[in-house]
Amino acid sequence: MDWKKALKAHVAGKPMRSEEEKRAEETQLFTELYCQWKGVQPNRQHESFKSIPKFYFKLPAEDEVLQQKLREESRAVFLQRRSRQLLDNDELQSLWFLLDKHHTPPLMGDEKMINYEDFLKVSQEAGPKCKTYFTATVFSKLLQKDPYGRISIMQFFNYVMRKVWLHQTRIGLSLYDVAGQGYLKEADLENYILELIPTLPQLDGLEKSFYSFYVCTAVRKFFFFLDPLRTGRIKIQDILACSFLDDLLELRDEDLSKEMQESNWFSAPSALRVYGQYLNLDKDHNGMLSKEELSRYGTGTLTPVFLNRVFQECLTYDGEMDYKTYLDFVLAMENRKEPQALQYIFRLLDIQNRNYLNIFALNTFFRAIQEQMKIHGQEPVSFEDVKDEIFDMVKPADPLKITLQDLINSSQGETVTNILIDLNGFWTYENREVLVQENPADDLENFGEGEEV
Repeated sequence: MDWKKALKAHVAGKPMRSEEEKRAEETQLFTELYCQWKGVQPNRQHESFKSIPKFYFKLPAEDEVLQQKLREESRAVFLQRRSRQLLDNDELQSLWFLLDKHHTPPLMGDEKMINYEDFLKVSQEAGPKCKTYFTATVFSKLLQKDPYGRISIMQFFNYVMRKVWLHQTRIGLSLYDVAGQGYLKEADLENYILELIPTLPQLDGLEKSFYSFYVCTAVRKFFFFLDPLRTGRIKIQDILACSFLDDLLELRDEDLSKEMQESNWFSAPSALRVYGQYLNLDKDHNGMLSKEELSRYGTGTLTPVFLNRVFQECLTYDGEMDYKTYLDFVLAMENRKEPQALQYIFRLLDIQNRNYLNIFALNTFFRAIQEQMKIHGQEPVSFEDVKDEIFDMVKPADPLKITLQDLINSSQGETVTNILIDLNGFWTYENREVLVQENPADDLENFGEGEEV
């Protein structure tokens, strides 16, 4: 039998099909083979499927290699497509020239403005990629008190660049989202920051042997503030919404001032400072901190009762604290005005695990302050007086209980925790009037820092 002639005869007997028909047949064939492999019937669907769309898509298991590969390829293609939809540098430059060309006189000082009519003209000339930015909603949001009903072309251009940056960053973060669910686990964020280090000129001086400690230091800030419930993952949207990524990418600036670097948690000086403090506390050089070693943290005036609670509630290894746990401790102590830090400390103060602080809990911690005062030769302050002051400051919903939310709502969380856990902090609070007279220019909100007793 001549297979060549038979095949030609078979093909000649069939009508020509369109590309859509070929694609439909290919999809049908794939569906049949896939369902046969999975052991299900392709057309056996419940009646409810006709009215209720599918809203749950099960993630493939580890042994389902084909589905995992399909999911990975689909996500990669999707992210590439979204990336191509963004404006590149040349297109942004062209947009600026168009805005400058069509600006609406007169000038507002040195700033060029544009009205809605010219705004629409630029939209027509800018191309399809820019359509999403040229909407009435965007124009109205940027509209201020211009008597001619115009907006600043610089403000609009900055808005466009910010949106492009956010989309680019989201795509970049999504590449590390292994599960494809819109969040990053700790290992995912560690990989992202590790690969980001070579692109940050301010980190050029870091030794490669320090990279792992730097990554750990950077990642802990994200997870401490964005994952207070300790779920082990952070939404990519939350990462984009907070300022931490801006602080991290600020290190691209080669001319960043020394003051800016010192105040930036992600800078090399800051990371080296925190790690250096950890090494200085580690007197036995075993890479871990004991309770006695941690007691020398800061001014060395944290009470023994509070330190006991730290080691009871926080993750330790044979009764000692590792660097990651230490970072959480430092972030809590250095940011006591923030809700996440107050949540960390509140958990330590709540010795009865009742989700509130009662007089018993307050007395337990303040008794340690009184004992410290005796050791330093000072007359102990009455607990009743301090207790009344704390309740007056916080003004809790229940006059006998202080909840975490009460503490946050009062904006006095830093002061209250200083009074209860740190002799130095209590001394500062107790002598606040004297300090005001000695330092009249100081802001009251800085009193929590105090001086060493």
